[in-house]
Amino acid sequence: MDKRVGKRVKTKRISVVQNLSLDSYFEQFMYAKTAEGRAKRTLEQYRMNYEFYVKYLDLRGVERQVQQMTTELIRGYIVWMLHEKVRFEGHQFVPDSEKRVGLSPVTINTRLKTLRVFFRFLMGENVIENDPTEPIKNVTEDEEEIRILTIEQLRKLLDAPNQRTYSQFRDYVLMNVLLDTFVRINEALSLKVSDIDFELGLINIRGEVAKSRKSRMIPMQKRTANLLHELIEESKEFDSEFVFLANYGECLEASHFRHRLKEYSRRAGLAVRVHPHLFRHTGATMFLEAGGDLRHLQMILGHRDLRMVMRYTHLSKNSLKKQHEQYSPLNEVVAKLQRDRKIMR
Repeated sequence: MDKRVGKRVKTKRISVVQNLSLDSYFEQFMYAKTAEGRAKRTLEQYRMNYEFYVKYLDLRGVERQVQQMTTELIRGYIVWMLHEKVRFEGHQFVPDSEKRVGLSPVTINTRLKTLRVFFRFLMGENVIENDPTEPIKNVTEDEEEIRILTIEQLRKLLDAPNQRTYSQFRDYVLMNVLLDTFVRINEALSLKVSDIDFELGLINIRGEVAKSRKSRMIPMQKRTANLLHELIEESKEFDSEFVFLANYGECLEASHFRHRLKEYSRRAGLAVRVHPHLFRHTGATMFLEAGGDLRHLQMILGHRDLRMVMRYTHLSKNSLKKQHEQYSPLNEVVAKLQRDRKIMR
């Protein structure tokens, strides 16, 4: 006789939702991710994206309770970001002309990523039975053309800082490092004096600060090394292990440099939006246009997937035209057809 006959069949997990607020669960989540060794920048992004989300909950009058989190609520959050939220709202250094309605799909998907990780954590901890983000797809991202600076624009931008002052000389050095090494702004600002090998002309991007969490060695020109050495000598009085410092010796923040970069762009009379990552795009593109190897560029950029390198490096139209004119198959074909024509018999 089958002993299972008449027994109740278990098909669903038991709900063990505790009477804790969403904020309390988020702190548990942050503690767990810290214990897993997540990068400082990742943890900061988790908190920033969570705070952005709960502000929406407060705006809609939704209690910060796990039981209130539904797929419909999160879809409403996406619609709000797409069609109601003002971009750069509350940023005092951003002109009103840039404060338009609707966040970019990339920004929205980044904010959603944090929610997905958070709710998966709650599932794993048996706090919730269903993940409200599971049915939700990412917002479609348009593949926009990557813009780069021209050589003339770069010259004007590098000429803008007054190198006779400490802070502007530091900014000048930082711009040179970004352009020469293609590093991300947070990687550059995390540089320690011990990360620089002046003899070999190499910069070590430590795994703890790299976006990929994998360390890499990046070559730099002698001129860049000399600028770094000069800056380090001038900063010795601060007795800091970091290279890029503010006027009082604390580490320079990315947001502060972005603001200063806009001022240099204004001085240079540039009509384009200049941001730190633009140096990475520009440097990588110029590297390829000058004949640099794609695999070597992949190593410098720190990408595991070659397709990511192709996404970051957009060849300019002028370069494509030159390459096409030089290597078009018609060059060989037409050359053999170019003989003197006989006009008259």
